[in-house]
Amino acid sequence: MKQITALLLALLSCGAQAQSEKSWEFGAVLDLTHTSRALALGMRDKGLQLGHSDVTASGPLGVHFRGHVGAVFATHDGKLEKGIEDAYVETTSLPYGLQMRLGRFASQVGHLNQQHMHADDFTERPLLYRGLFGGHWNDDGLRLNVTLPTSFYWMVGAEGFHGKKLVADSVYQGKAPGAMTLVTKLGADLNRSHSWQMGVSYIHNRREALAQEAHEGEEEHSHTDEDHHGHEHAHGAEFSDRHTWMLDATWKWAPGGNNREQQLRVNFEAARVTDLNRFASNKDKHEANAVSVVYRFHPSWEVGARADWLRVSVPHGEHFHQALLRERSVMLAWKPTHMQSLRLQVSQQHDAVKFEAPSSRTVQLQYVLAFGAHGAHGF
Repeated sequence: MKQITALLLALLSCGAQAQSEKSWEFGAVLDLTHTSRALALGMRDKGLQLGHSDVTASGPLGVHFRGHVGAVFATHDGKLEKGIEDAYVETTSLPYGLQMRLGRFASQVGHLNQQHMHADDFTERPLLYRGLFGGHWNDDGLRLNVTLPTSFYWMVGAEGFHGKKLVADSVYQGKAPGAMTLVTKLGADLNRSHSWQMGVSYIHNRREALAQEAHEGEEEHSHTDEDHHGHEHAHGAEFSDRHTWMLDATWKWAPGGNNREQQLRVNFEAARVTDLNRFASNKDKHEANAVSVVYRFHPSWEVGARADWLRVSVPHGEHFHQALLRERSVMLAWKPTHMQSLRLQVSQQHDAVKFEAPSSRTVQLQYVLAFGAHGAHGF
């Protein structure tokens, strides 16, 4: 993959030189968060830390292609982690609604995974993402999407990934793809004030994690070999799987379609993971649900609440231990401009069964500041 990344970076560099400065866009995002106490499965450490901050460049590569590259910086366990989060080339002029992407990019499964974490409505992602994807799943692979010619939005897509960034330490010795996805998303406007989108995602993961005993005494997060030597920003799934089904649904309301003045957003996501390893039975599975409500009651102010839970079967040799964690969060965000936000969030974890160090109360203050161009947010 190092050779592929180097090649993509070279292509992006050539494209940037070939195009005018107005054609290529450059941006950066600073994410600073102070956390009173780290959450179980949390992505942010106690104290003042650098969150998901990045530097990006994107633009045309001739007439038929577009390139994007992004480097991410974050602190974890007192160390600065850095790495190439995105480096891909995608088509812009294929017929019949087709689009192809090659390189390193975020999978389009679920509602949040494809979105950068500093663009989320909450300082921490739901337990579903933190437990099953290490917060977010970026990988090396190929994507093919088609947007169907219907009166409503309907996209169908497939991805093939190396899979090592999802499950780093694996008994799987086969060649890529180690993980494959199928995704469909549908959406439409009911009228000027109401809109909706829903999606169904499937992941077939061929990389079976090593037995639990093999990791005793090691860090909770799974890191790639590059992480141990260069502290690259890449966290694998805490609870891996063979088959994952996800459902997401979002509804938005804005009077007269003016979402800048006032908007209500409701989102629900659910996941079920089966066939955990060769010793698993039908009752051994992972499940997670999350529901959030965010209300923009003023152009510069938002308030939100989220409730989610994660139930997992933790492998120990040939048997499994059941574990449960629930979490509730409320937040208040001030967004004086489109390029910055200040968010205060309070989270509580409860009903924890066999999860280490759940937090009875965590207070987080997050400041996000964007510079230059940055990609449009998803639905």
